Amino acid sequence: MPDPSIEIRGKYASFLLVQSNAFKRLMQRCHAQIDNFTPEEPSDGLISTFRQLLGSRRRKKHLSLNAQPRVVIVERQLLHYRVPFYQYLRALMKSEGIELLLLVGEGTSDEKMKMDERSLDWAIRIPTRYFLRNRVCWQPFGVYARDADMVIVMHENKLIYNFWLMSFGRPRRLAFWGHGRNMQSARPDGLKERVKRWTVTKVDWWFAYTESSAILINNAGFPCTHTTIVENAIDTNEMSALCKSVSADDCQQLRVRLNLENGPVGLYLGSLYQEKRLAFLLDAARKIRDVIPEFQLLVAGAGPEQSMIETAAMKYAWVHYIGPLQGRNKAEILMLADIMLNPGLVGLGILDSFVSGTPMFTTNCGLHSPEISYMISGRNGVMTDNSVDAFANAVITALSNPALLTQLEKEALSTAPRYTIENMARRICNGIMTCLSTV
Repeated sequence: MPDPSIEIRGKYASFLLVQSNAFKRLMQRCHAQIDNFTPEEPSDGLISTFRQLLGSRRRKKHLSLNAQPRVVIVERQLLHYRVPFYQYLRALMKSEGIELLLLVGEGTSDEKMKMDERSLDWAIRIPTRYFLRNRVCWQPFGVYARDADMVIVMHENKLIYNFWLMSFGRPRRLAFWGHGRNMQSARPDGLKERVKRWTVTKVDWWFAYTESSAILINNAGFPCTHTTIVENAIDTNEMSALCKSVSADDCQQLRVRLNLENGPVGLYLGSLYQEKRLAFLLDAARKIRDVIPEFQLLVAGAGPEQSMIETAAMKYAWVHYIGPLQGRNKAEILMLADIMLNPGLVGLGILDSFVSGTPMFTTNCGLHSPEISYMISGRNGVMTDNSVDAFANAVITALSNPALLTQLEKEALSTAPRYTIENMARRICNGIMTCLSTV
């Protein structure tokens, strides 16, 4: 049976040969169409198609590798007080559908001597190298940063891999965690601090230790809308419970064991080194003792200036050096003391004051860590002018005024629930989620 399409095509060809005008119009349309078909056109089409396919594959690959957002946090070394925090943060982020990768290195040989490094079985160890007498630290971790949705690093000049991340190996989102500057720097306008101020704005998000840190960061030009105030803390749950378990009888028995008089007790609790200004403390204690003869000073801790305290304890019967304390022993000494005294650097030790209800007295010495912003002077603690007389007089006033001292104790206790690792983790998790959704 003949193909009907052949007959149709033959009739149409005969028509075109007879109708010359129709044939010309058909030829014009053919010439117009053929101009669109160049050697470049198929290539451009193929390239566009390949790009779409590759982009689709990349997106699918990212989705398959990161079924949930992945956040990387890098710690130069993992210290003991951060372990419970990271355990809680990991669980909290998991409940929000976010994967946490914690990368940890190791401290210098001197830092290792303190024996305060810890490990977590789920944390990832990264290579750590120190140079120039430990002033420079190299911790490469690009293999983890490349697939991360967000990378959080500490804001330290010595971490030179941070400069690579800010310039060439930038992840999808980069964040700093820290103070904004070195609070104890002897040269706040020196090269190191200028470099630190310059890097402040080189990230997408900031996790500021405290409100005072956030102010420094924002003053350096970083937007407050991209800043999370962490409210840095340690796990105070155990110490709080221990303090609550200490009875008045326990304190009386401790007083007998330490051969203390019945007068008020001032406590210094912490490491013994230069920035704590222990000579200032002893001078002020002598002035307090001149006005309140029953006053006694307890010093708990250890460090390079321990011999100064040991000498004072041998010279003055009212000065008692009791060495470093932990756990129940630390709780008992906190509950025995009427006030805490630290005229020098105050950091996370302020939390011991809050959980025990033992008000802290310090000075505006300019050495404090950001956590000093947790103190509201005259309310949950006292900060005086930076002189021995001002410091001693403030202590004398409080010890001579039971109502004032009781009010300071109540306010210190009421502050404690705010600064916990649980609240800190929630703040960081909320900041991470906001960054992931807006940046």
